Amino acid sequence: MGVEIRREPFGSPITGPMAEAQQAELTDRHHGSPGSGAMPSPAYFEPPEGRFLVAFIDGEPVGCGGVGRYDADTGELRRMYVVPAHRGKGVGRAILVALENAARELGYTTMRLETGNEAPEALRLYTSSGYEPIPCWGLFATDPKSRCFEKDL
Repeated sequence: MGVEIRREPFGSPITGPMAEAQQAELTDRHHGSPGSGAMPSPAYFEPPEGRFLVAFIDGEPVGCGGVGRYDADTGELRRMYVVPAHRGKGVGRAILVALENAARELGYTTMRLETGNEAPEALRLYTSSGYEPIPCWGLFATDPKSRCFEKDL
């Protein structure tokens, strides 16, 4: 299985359906309760402060994720998603590594993220990739579903 990862604008005909599928899945996992984070604007993921990437297998989009500016030194990982049929194949890890590399290229020295407590595969991916729990911020700080992590790049 060869995973090709390339830039794609957030909200495009390729990334839009994956972002919507992610939202629907998270709402379902949390028993009808939507997440605290609003859908980011496409501009959030545009250089020089951000980047959005899509993973393809045999030309088919199978996952995505982006990084945007949290502060001058910290990138925020957002909208990580892998199509269910392609989970457990290393796609998520490949996207995460590519996003960490993109964050370094954008000048970030730290990456942070929020994920839900009902996403065990995401929690395993992030902790096995060196992310450490941190206190949640903003709207996530009061959301009992939120789990927040950070990693020095």
